[in-house]
Amino acid sequence: MALTAGIVGLPNVGKSTLFNAITKAGVEAANYPFATIDPNVGVVEVPDERLTEITRLVKPKKTIPTTIEFTDIAGIVKGASKGEGLGNKFLANIRQVDAICHVVRCFEDSNITHVSGKVDPIEDIETINLELILADLETIDKRIAKVEKLARTKDKDAVTEHEVLLKLKDALEHNQLANSVEFYDEQLPYVNNLFLLTRKKMLYVANIGEEEVSDPEANPFLAQVRALADQQGAEVVPVSARLEEEIAELDEEEKLSFLDDYGLKVSGLDRLIQSVYKLLGLGTYFTAGEKEVRAWTFKVGMKAPQAAGVIHSDFERGFIRAETMSYDDLVKYGSEQAVKEKGLYRSEGKEYIVKDGDIMLFRFNV
Repeated sequence: MALTAGIVGLPNVGKSTLFNAITKAGVEAANYPFATIDPNVGVVEVPDERLTEITRLVKPKKTIPTTIEFTDIAGIVKGASKGEGLGNKFLANIRQVDAICHVVRCFEDSNITHVSGKVDPIEDIETINLELILADLETIDKRIAKVEKLARTKDKDAVTEHEVLLKLKDALEHNQLANSVEFYDEQLPYVNNLFLLTRKKMLYVANIGEEEVSDPEANPFLAQVRALADQQGAEVVPVSARLEEEIAELDEEEKLSFLDDYGLKVSGLDRLIQSVYKLLGLGTYFTAGEKEVRAWTFKVGMKAPQAAGVIHSDFERGFIRAETMSYDDLVKYGSEQAVKEKGLYRSEGKEYIVKDGDIMLFRFNV
């Protein structure tokens, strides 16, 4: 299931450093704007302790985690919506992603220049959000010009769409993001067809100093970002991109020792990846056998046939049933056979809504 989170931010806030850590891809992270000209795409494993535990119990020949895709999008500057810098290209790249990870600089470092000359995370956030808002306003104004004449004829669809457009325009002109505006169910198709940038799901990545990871809440910039994010109903994930880049170079044993030295149980990147996964409304189900234990990504709310289609379209087309047990039951009783003996191994049909943590075997016939 190819869903992508885009990493955005002003130049020199740590975007490419963060991307390096996520993907170990070695993307250029130079101390000047536009070091990243073309979007860089990387695939990263979604950390999941359940996969490790299932592997321990089933003892397969191989284990395959599920993944999520990140795109590093070059730094936006003021005027991007009007084509400043490489604005048009950057905004086009943002349109292609499903969620936005907005990296905000929350550290002081005289050796790393800031595009506006000072560290001010709220101003940084407002700069980028304003460019996204201006780009969305342009989209809406163009659409209004096409719809309003038809709306005057009382065409039902046009009237509804026109109402939606005016509501969005009013919000954006008051510096509100489109994702803060509520709509009736019948209005949502018109909203979704606009593909607005500020309608995308977003979280903030507060890039803090290495010395602050043990107690990020002591960072005064982080408190500012949290306050703004709370107003928007957004999540904030504090991460030291530079430290995470170092951690990414270590093997698993060294990584655990490194984290322990900082008093951490999991890395900031693991928390970020899991947060993005949830932001996109994703869950994980598992398949488990002697040959392979594997994690699969599905959209929360999917029914069994659609979840089966994540593996292969034939599984969905020829779906018969899903033989299912929960992860918790497998761990509690120790084996599939024991789960069956307890009467907890289930046969589910086409209307079954797959749950996060389900361990499934699909029966199909094509």
